[in-house]
Amino acid sequence: MTGTHLGMPAFPDAAREAVRDEVLRANLRHATHTIRDKRARAVAELEDWDRLRAAGKAVKDHTLAHLDRYLLQLEAAVTAAGGTVHWAADADEANRIVTELVRATGEKEVVKVKSMATQEIGLNEALEAAGIAAYETDLAELIVQLGHDRPSHILVPAIHRNRGEIRDIFAAEMGDWGRPAPVGLGDDPRELAEAARLHLREKFLRAKVAVSGANFMVAETGTLVVFESEGNGRMCLTLPETLISVVGIEKVIPTFRDLEIFLQTLPRSSTAERMNPYTTMWTGTVDGDGPSVFHLVLLDNGRTDTLADEVGRQALRCIRCSACLNVCPVYERAGGHAYGSVYPGPIGAILSPQLRGTGSEIDATLPYASTLCGACYEVCPVAIDIPEVLVHLRERVVQGGPVTREGIRVRIRPADGHTAERAAMRAARLLLDRPGALRAGERLLARARRLRPRRLPGPGRAWTDSRELPELPERSFRDWWAVREKEARAKEARP
Repeated sequence: MTGTHLGMPAFPDAAREAVRDEVLRANLRHATHTIRDKRARAVAELEDWDRLRAAGKAVKDHTLAHLDRYLLQLEAAVTAAGGTVHWAADADEANRIVTELVRATGEKEVVKVKSMATQEIGLNEALEAAGIAAYETDLAELIVQLGHDRPSHILVPAIHRNRGEIRDIFAAEMGDWGRPAPVGLGDDPRELAEAARLHLREKFLRAKVAVSGANFMVAETGTLVVFESEGNGRMCLTLPETLISVVGIEKVIPTFRDLEIFLQTLPRSSTAERMNPYTTMWTGTVDGDGPSVFHLVLLDNGRTDTLADEVGRQALRCIRCSACLNVCPVYERAGGHAYGSVYPGPIGAILSPQLRGTGSEIDATLPYASTLCGACYEVCPVAIDIPEVLVHLRERVVQGGPVTREGIRVRIRPADGHTAERAAMRAARLLLDRPGALRAGERLLARARRLRPRRLPGPGRAWTDSRELPELPERSFRDWWAVREKEARAKEARP
């Protein structure tokens, strides 16, 4: 998988730098609190939310358990409707397919619907290297592109920018990409949105090729579905002559009726709306209506390897709502760039190390980018137990062990820097397996409680930088319980 931002440090180092940025933290705090409060109110309106959540989980789990069958059914349905299906094992193959398809049209530019999958594979950069300009049309993605920046949120990629920064970016950069920003542009959201609309309109009207992702693919009918809030997606999906959709294989669902669940849960969990402002569906091609040529690129890029992990595969349920980011105390303070991936926040902390592996310093530290508070699990509309997967991946980082890579079962080595942790866990296991030794150790600690240090030495120093060691009791729980039971028996024996 591509998508690792070159030169990115490990998460602790990147986060440490991010929390010093007071403007960034203020932007994140305001945005995440606003979104999550609105989401809570929207979800509370549905009495059957828990049942919808369970239904979404069941549909996704069933689909993942039979993914091979549903993908073949999807291919047959798309082909029957006039589309062409391509299979991409990795990012390089997907980029090559899309580049060749665009070249075949003779065009030198494409318009794009916001797509996490194309960001994941670095499609914009691949097209640029081939002499093809890719223009983002989602407002937040446009801000990121014009600012030569990187997305920092799944739903709101420019969440780290405030209105003044956006105005400055538009004024300085729009002219180099097309229609310039109006003279004297202010920072009122309506002015900024109008400047973006005018800038993009000329691109929509002249574009012959569009590239999209999809929120869902329906195996039964071959229908693809895009949820969006601005209408830019509708323009990209209907005006160009050729449409190329790059979609992760986990986005397939069995039947059109299954959409009923996600049409309710995704908007409320992402934008806190009862329904999405724009829900666009298309099935192959139709003469005289929409693009005349449709290509679907089904992207693996580590997904089947993730599917082979019985614990980690639940990350593939994700419907990219971003609710977990908005409640995460770590994301709120560190922001999305610290994760070194197009998938930030709690879902990124479990998805990126599985798609990319834990061989890099960035990916080996992502499972630790969490307090394990469980807030992410509570808000997830498909009930992904993110804390469970985080702990599972931490074990993989520390201990190594068997994993699937490119369809082959291999054994990976433990990541560097965890020798002391492994030694501590082995010592704890030895001690806990021997009740007599554990009891003796507890008594020794109780007697030496006055010698308790204020800070731990060595690797434990980082833990005590922000915490105090707990006071040691005068006696262990076992000894306290034994005395309690002895006193209770003596009391019962009295006449």
